[in-house]
Amino acid sequence: MNNMSKNSCIIFSDLDGTLLCCDTYSFEGATPALEFLRKKNVPLVFCSSKTKAEIMHYRKKLNNYHPFISENGGAIFIPVGYKGFEVDYTRVEGDYWVIELGTRREVLLKALESVCARTVSKTRGFSDMNAEEVARLTGLPQEEARLALERHYSEPFFIMEGDPGAVLREIENMGLQWTSGGRFLHVIGRSDKGRAVRLLSDIYKNNARDINWITIGCGDSLNDLPMLKAVDKAVLLKNLRGVYDPGVRVPGLLYEENGPAGWGEAVLRLIQQYGPTD
Repeated sequence: MNNMSKNSCIIFSDLDGTLLCCDTYSFEGATPALEFLRKKNVPLVFCSSKTKAEIMHYRKKLNNYHPFISENGGAIFIPVGYKGFEVDYTRVEGDYWVIELGTRREVLLKALESVCARTVSKTRGFSDMNAEEVARLTGLPQEEARLALERHYSEPFFIMEGDPGAVLREIENMGLQWTSGGRFLHVIGRSDKGRAVRLLSDIYKNNARDINWITIGCGDSLNDLPMLKAVDKAVLLKNLRGVYDPGVRVPGLLYEENGPAGWGEAVLRLIQQYGPTD
């Protein structure tokens, strides 16, 4: 990095319980920070367990046109031609370059079925639910619940019968991973938020070498841990139970209050401290 480099930041952020209120899914308290990011042209990259369809819904509401990461790192979506970047991608899907990292959902569902048989357990996942049930469990409007069912690289579920420890160990024995979000367990492949964040960070750094990129991550639960480990500055917000997730431990971790107001305060403080420099 030469001495003429200027600083800027990339914000990688979870959605539910961080930028979005965990009960109302409002981002109202974060508005000043969002406006500041737009003014300073700081990329805000949504990195969520949500599906592509869900994230696109919120990108439209927030006038966000930056890349995003869906389903706990299952895939990275970069708008075609974004900033003139050169990108090695898996395929083009509509207006996006797609970098596919995750295991397809149909493989995960077969594996989860096998796990239940081996552990004499019973789970219930999104593949067993309709939009009405997902809306009831999550508090999402029914239209958004339908978007949550459009999954490709993950399966949110909960354990109805059996030993949870045995179920999770068997998932690991099958070469897959599980993680815990705000409301559900998720079975995923060998991808995670951290792998996707590192890859996308490298794309920014390799395409804009005149900028000293500082990465910031904001999350509230265990499924954010890989992301928080992959960034320069990590922020943990209180979860929907009003406590800090005890499973999230990162050197130099910054603690903030929950929801969009806490998110906004943390983001503004870090942007003002680390860039961008004009």
